[in-house]
Amino acid sequence: MTERLNRWNRVCVAALLGGALAGAVSPAWAQSTGAQSMAGALEALRQRPAEDEVVYFLLPDRFENGDAANDRGGARGDRLVTGHDPTDPGFYHGGDLKGLTARLGYIQGLGATALWIAPPFVNKWVQGPPGQESAAYHGYWITDFTRIDPHFGTNDDFRALVDAAHARGMKIYLDIVINHTADVIRYRECPQNDCGYRWKGDYPYQRRGGLEGEAINPGFTGASGGDFSTLTRPDYAYTPYNPAGEETVKVPAWLNDVGLYHNRGNSAWYSEARMDGDFSGLDDLFTEHPRVVQGFIDVYGAWIDDYGIDGFRIDTARHVNPEFWQAFVPAILERARAKGIPNFHIFGETYDFQSGTAAMHTIVDGLPTVLDFAYQRAVQNMVTGAGNPDAMGYLLMEDAVYAGGAETALRLPTFTGNHDMGRIGHLILKAMPDISDAELLDRSALAHALVLLGRGVPVIYYGDEQGFTGDGDDRRSRQDMFETRVPAYADDRRIGAASGPFDADADMYRRIADMSRVRAADARLRHGRVAVRIADQTPGVLALSRLDDDGETLVVFNTSTEARDVNVPVETGSSGWRALLGQCPARAAAPGSISVSVPALGYLVCVSERPA
Repeated sequence: MTERLNRWNRVCVAALLGGALAGAVSPAWAQSTGAQSMAGALEALRQRPAEDEVVYFLLPDRFENGDAANDRGGARGDRLVTGHDPTDPGFYHGGDLKGLTARLGYIQGLGATALWIAPPFVNKWVQGPPGQESAAYHGYWITDFTRIDPHFGTNDDFRALVDAAHARGMKIYLDIVINHTADVIRYRECPQNDCGYRWKGDYPYQRRGGLEGEAINPGFTGASGGDFSTLTRPDYAYTPYNPAGEETVKVPAWLNDVGLYHNRGNSAWYSEARMDGDFSGLDDLFTEHPRVVQGFIDVYGAWIDDYGIDGFRIDTARHVNPEFWQAFVPAILERARAKGIPNFHIFGETYDFQSGTAAMHTIVDGLPTVLDFAYQRAVQNMVTGAGNPDAMGYLLMEDAVYAGGAETALRLPTFTGNHDMGRIGHLILKAMPDISDAELLDRSALAHALVLLGRGVPVIYYGDEQGFTGDGDDRRSRQDMFETRVPAYADDRRIGAASGPFDADADMYRRIADMSRVRAADARLRHGRVAVRIADQTPGVLALSRLDDDGETLVVFNTSTEARDVNVPVETGSSGWRALLGQCPARAAAPGSISVSVPALGYLVCVSERPA
């Protein structure tokens, strides 16, 4: 214990010095570490609710290379062996946990208070048919759920990252995968590894290879809560096996049992196949099975126990049966509470642009929160001209549909774009290819303002603060933060001015940092009730009030290319006003109304405090 305390104190000193040298910009809770003891600093971080965070999402491979010795994961050979090829967007480029740890000051300077890290676990390094291979630089093809992938470093490197982040008052959210593992299992019926989905009606669990096949698995239904002891044969649809040399590649060892997978072939992406099919060939786990449920509680609970991480983002959550989440989530939250982490943040990826569908996953599945794809689409449409503020207004009025109502909606992570759909800069350019540089900067800033100053927990996708745009989705939006050797990354159109990698004076960096300061300075922007004041049906004004018992904070956005003068309805008691961002009048125009001028593609924040 003494050594742990000493190590923490050394980390705290290093973090504080690093933050000072980097000119870090952070809210008060992240600046108080020097005056607190180790226990007090960590306790302050633990008590901070999810609503107070600004999340920075990154892929370790693409962020910073702190140790060139691990670029090939300790292996020798060509890229099909090591997975390393920094000239190809589909292979490892060299980023690692040491590099990320060294750049924490840069991230904190942006105003971020939490890191969401793409899965850092050991992956199957290279997959794909001959001539179409790619590498697992992204982290979603896991084989060993207990260790850090050697391309990124070691478990000790991960511990050092967590300690350094915590010393700065920053949280660590791990991206986890439960729906599937890497593509290891093969089916004897498909030597080319191209098996289509076999439906339960045609290939029931109690017959081998179809309706006329041998009777097997008597009484087995495949349902959650059923008797899985009657599942003795996994060859009801296909005949699964682990190829030679990969029989024990997965860790923990129970993952090597082919009977713990659905084994029905590649997903058809609708109906039952959406839940039970292999995700583009990735081995789909039988998450109804109690061994799988308890196994993942143990696996991911250990990362909480051993490292004290602060949250999980759950990949492909909508492809897992609700009963799994109903068991997993309470067990994980209890594990976190036992570790002294009362605000452990869990958010699932549901990838659906309808708020009702997203809410279903909080009501039926029991997921505490989900990534707010509906909010992203409304933001995207507003800044690309495909939609107008009224869509966002209606969306926010639906916040009560989530389990726990509108308070849950305050904890939904919101974002402008990501590693799958592409960056907001690309989405703007796709809609407006002839846009000027100045307007591109303003529209990108407006998109981030809608996230950082709007409802929910804002997520910044790494590189957006440097003006990255990209050429599309997936690997085309996963640029290197360090000097790139990928031609398609190097020739990207950039948003605003940036002098080089990790430029804290880049136009987008400074604008995002300013928004983060404003959000940190006003509790209502994080916790206040949302009231939609104006939501135009044409390019124009979206005005939102954030309310609590102490006053009102008004945020006004303008999606028009012309400045707008607007009279905004407010609380009748909100008479005196001050500007938090932009220009605001000192007094209401009349009881219940304030007159403001909003620049073209601009935004402002005005505050009215109730008299004591």
